[in-house]
Amino acid sequence: MNAAPERPAPPTFWEAFRYWLKLGFISFGGPAGQISMMHQELVERRRWISEQRFLHALNYCMLLPGPEAQQLAIYIGWLLHRSWGGIVAGTLFVLPSLFILIALTWIYLAFGDVAFVQGVFAGIKPAVVAIVLFAAWRIGTRALKNSVLWAFAAASFVAIFAFNVPFPYIVLGAGILGYLGGRIDPARFRVGGGHGASGKDYGPALIDDDTPPPAHVKFRAGRLAALLVLFLALWAAAMALLPAGTLTDMGGFFTRAALVTFGGAYAVLPYVYQGGVEQYGWLTGPQMIDGLALGETTPGPLIMVVAFVGFVGGWTQAVFGPEALFWGGVAGATVATFFTFLPGYLFILAGAPLVEATHGDIKFVAPLTGITAAVVGVILNLAVFFAWHVFWPQATAAAPFAGEFQGFAVIVAVAAFVALWRYKQDILRVLGACAVAGLAYTFILG
Repeated sequence: MNAAPERPAPPTFWEAFRYWLKLGFISFGGPAGQISMMHQELVERRRWISEQRFLHALNYCMLLPGPEAQQLAIYIGWLLHRSWGGIVAGTLFVLPSLFILIALTWIYLAFGDVAFVQGVFAGIKPAVVAIVLFAAWRIGTRALKNSVLWAFAAASFVAIFAFNVPFPYIVLGAGILGYLGGRIDPARFRVGGGHGASGKDYGPALIDDDTPPPAHVKFRAGRLAALLVLFLALWAAAMALLPAGTLTDMGGFFTRAALVTFGGAYAVLPYVYQGGVEQYGWLTGPQMIDGLALGETTPGPLIMVVAFVGFVGGWTQAVFGPEALFWGGVAGATVATFFTFLPGYLFILAGAPLVEATHGDIKFVAPLTGITAAVVGVILNLAVFFAWHVFWPQATAAAPFAGEFQGFAVIVAVAAFVALWRYKQDILRVLGACAVAGLAYTFILG
């Protein structure tokens, strides 16, 4: 008979630092894949945190605007090594992808007219349609456990597709209805989030279900006030340092995006599209789809597509003049990334002490369940939006089916979806195969 495993020793700060750095380079697959990676490593293998504590933290992060996977990393880093642990975990989660996206976006803008690049994107764009549709299906199968939640998803799709209701209003309404539903019929709303959780027992964890909270986890009003002042001062100083014009517009826009975009990266994209394409004209609709394609091929949160938007905006607006387009792009990407992710640190470092006292409370879980169900409808709408742009690239709102229909794109999208759904293929492998197909079509058949 095997002896029960012992509780693991606390990791040193630098041991955790190495793990978060490694995660920043390998965190492919969008939020579901990244959360599954953290679950496998931190819950199953290292046992730094128990499954229930992991899911409790994830539930809070899913309620927040912004990227839940990165915020979950901040939360766990904070539990392990106080505020600096959270700051390091969150920063290393996104820093590698920022540098990678800067390089790829420069190649895209400098050599985008080259036939090779066009061929690659001819295959990747329809693959993105399949990936977004698959995300809606994957989240839907986990979140829509009863007819009430299906109704939430259907209502959110109709609201945004047919009536163009702004996404923050959809989230607010779903949260309120979820809260009320939790009071009227708690069983239907006790579903919760949790990508990749298994419910198995992996042995005693360092931060276990019954682990007494350390001193830094306990809520203190003075600490909350100090954090609020610090973050407001940091935000104001960063805005003051930006030259007036495009970069200050980006700082303000991406701050608003960080504060109102609930539901993960796929739900954020319509808001970023509305601002970046329609309001400010930093990039075009097809470029936005190209940016999502690049985001799918790089590690880090998918919302890092904001770095692409910022780089293209800084480049096209020539914020440092026509002789320094690259550095204008770098500035735009950095500003977009900084202001998008800054609020997430405040949400976790200020809110997590309060959340640690809410294990299993239906008042906390039910709004999350309603929001998650509504997000399924929003993501489905995004898949329809991308499909329209990819299958009818010359179409406009006035003439929605104008121009030549792209039959090849439909074939690639269907094949990519089948590979993801039926054969459980890795997203990067699917993107690679679609890129090869696009090249073959461009050079042989196109």
